Amino acid sequence: MLKRITDLPFFVLLMGISSLAMIAPAAFALSHGHHAIARPFFYSMILFMLLTTLIGFATHGQQPRRVARSHLITLVGAYLILPILLAVPFHEAHGRTTFFDAWFEMVSDFTTTGSTLYDSPWRMNAALHLWRAIVGWMGGLFIWITAVAILAPMNLGGFEVRNAGAPQGTVQSFVQITRVANTSERLTRYTLQLAPLYIGLTFALWVGLSAVGERPFVALIHAMSTMSTSGISATGGLYWANGGVLGEILIFAFMFFAVSRLTFSSDILAQEKGRLRKDPEIQMALLLITIVPTLLYLRHYVGVLEEHRIDGLLTGLKALWGSVFTVMSFLTTTGFESRYWTLVADWSELSTPGLVLLGLSITGGGIATTAGGVKLLRVYALFRHSERELERLVHPSSVGGSGQEARRIRRQGAQIAWVFFMLFALSIVGVLTALSLTGVQFENAMVLSVAALSTTGPLVEIAAEAPISISGVTNEAKMVLALAMVLGRLEALAIIALFNPDFWRK
Repeated sequence: MLKRITDLPFFVLLMGISSLAMIAPAAFALSHGHHAIARPFFYSMILFMLLTTLIGFATHGQQPRRVARSHLITLVGAYLILPILLAVPFHEAHGRTTFFDAWFEMVSDFTTTGSTLYDSPWRMNAALHLWRAIVGWMGGLFIWITAVAILAPMNLGGFEVRNAGAPQGTVQSFVQITRVANTSERLTRYTLQLAPLYIGLTFALWVGLSAVGERPFVALIHAMSTMSTSGISATGGLYWANGGVLGEILIFAFMFFAVSRLTFSSDILAQEKGRLRKDPEIQMALLLITIVPTLLYLRHYVGVLEEHRIDGLLTGLKALWGSVFTVMSFLTTTGFESRYWTLVADWSELSTPGLVLLGLSITGGGIATTAGGVKLLRVYALFRHSERELERLVHPSSVGGSGQEARRIRRQGAQIAWVFFMLFALSIVGVLTALSLTGVQFENAMVLSVAALSTTGPLVEIAAEAPISISGVTNEAKMVLALAMVLGRLEALAIIALFNPDFWRK
């Protein structure tokens, strides 16, 4: 039964890549003389490569009945099973953590959430930081490719907004694609197309951060975390980094790759080729990173004027940059905090509401990118629909323009976007309720729920009144959070598709 509904060769390939990646932290630890850290990674690599080879021989030539269906099931299975394998060397090398906590850490990293149970980064070996960043980086590449090769043909992951049909069109499109397209070929094609680009961008950012004064190891961690939007850091954030404002500017520029798929490739649906400037996701992102920092800046500026602290206005320039960078970071669900973000509050002696960051994380980045959240295209569809409804209130007989595509997004696109938004809101309520039942306080449960479902782990450190320590919650709460991360990464519509009767029809 398992062979008929899953694509085992695809999963075996994922196992092989994950196993080979273990050589990097092993070599790094060995080069620094940490043999006790290098051995678990090296032995785990040998063990899992052997297991991968045996499974590969056993499943050679096996073809599932429905390729697209099997890939979606394999996609879900990857987030549930691969973290177990990835946690083995981490648990053995760390030596002071339970396997359950190591598994939670790998789920957080592989889903590009970036939440960590270890509050102080200085207490963890550098090789373990490297492994966390590699897992998050692989998770970013994984969702980057599968969003295009698997979710796009099924009108999931935000692509359903451009579908001319109602929500039922998801099933119809899925049936059509499985008859005329080979998902395995799409995986191969887009892997060859996107993987070199992903690697090249990471390398370019690494070199850039090193050039502005960042330590090469820290620069590599931050480069991988930026491209995967995991927000993982070996220094506890950018505040302790040596790159300064130039490093933040570089990271800010590369975070645009999580705003829209058109920043790194032509439109998958061939509907917006060559229209980067007019891309609705980029327009929404620019609108948000202009309006939100401006409002925050004015709020603190008024506070400075009320205190008659005119001599502190020059500091406002740094405070403005801190707002712009942090807004962009949480909009893309990366979660890096600018070193000047706290300067905003210190400048005016007014606290910055964490609710703003929660809202930005829920909004999220672009479809078919490494960002999480509701996604900008869905927000754009709702925005355009609201704008059109207001126009009809003023001019009831008016006719909406901007072409057929714009009208489709305003109507059917807005409808399915609203359905997803409601599913996302219900998911927050469900996770919040489950966390409350495990003993987590309401405010902390709210922040943890949004952080998990939007895959923005650093929210737990900055959005609440006081930083939330995930290590202090119960194992039951950690399990809820881990499942919420997987749900947030795959999105509710993909999970619901598994319960569709047509999905299992022969």
